[in-house]
Amino acid sequence: MTAPNTPPKATLWDTVKAVGWSFFGVRKKSAYQDDLAKLNPLHIIAVAFAAVIVFIVGLVLLVRYVVAP
Repeated sequence: MTAPNTPPKATLWDTVKAVGWSFFGVRKKSAYQDDLAKLNPLHIIAVAFAAVIVFIVGLVLLVRYVVAP
């Protein structure tokens, strides 16, 4: 059982949204406080690492497409 004051655990989608907003640097303070209470730091690191890899691969593919003859 969980204590009544314990916030619910975040889902994977909650973590992805938090990392996505952090890429833009836009976040409400209340949402940030909610994330601090329920997100797992290891999940944030894993999702952020995957997002960075996808971002870099996307940029490389875009540059190859633009530069291709």
